Amino acid sequence: MLVLSALLIGIVAGLRAFTAPAAVSLAARWGHIGLAGTPLAFMAYRWTPWIFLVLAVAELVGDQLPATPSRKVPLQFGTRIVMGALAGGALGASAAMLGLGLIAGAVGAVVGTLVGAAVRAWLAAAFRHDRPAALIEDVIAIAGAWLIVCCLA
Repeated sequence: MLVLSALLIGIVAGLRAFTAPAAVSLAARWGHIGLAGTPLAFMAYRWTPWIFLVLAVAELVGDQLPATPSRKVPLQFGTRIVMGALAGGALGASAAMLGLGLIAGAVGAVVGTLVGAAVRAWLAAAFRHDRPAALIEDVIAIAGAWLIVCCLA
């Protein structure tokens, strides 16, 4: 179940890079995910969740701008993979499976990035505008992250 959770949080990172680590960090801070004594214990530090939360909100706003580059350009894609690995790794570390969590989170981020881009393009074409597609993706990413850290992790 933990590998599935890490894979799914990676998919969330593929949709919105900073939503996944923000959710995991908040859950760790509130004691839902135990990271004490692991290499990723910093995810539960006092300020870490708030830093990720600010970055996640900035990303949600920035995604609505027309000049925002594609999620598939190297910098955007790489960021999603790193954030997926971090979030998945934290879930894995909570059960002494850091390496497996890192890999599952990174794989999930690749899947989320590619599938998310295709689905969003399809939705944007169906709506004849990108904004509704982007908002639907935002809701899926936020709700998915919440469900993963609250119910699966």
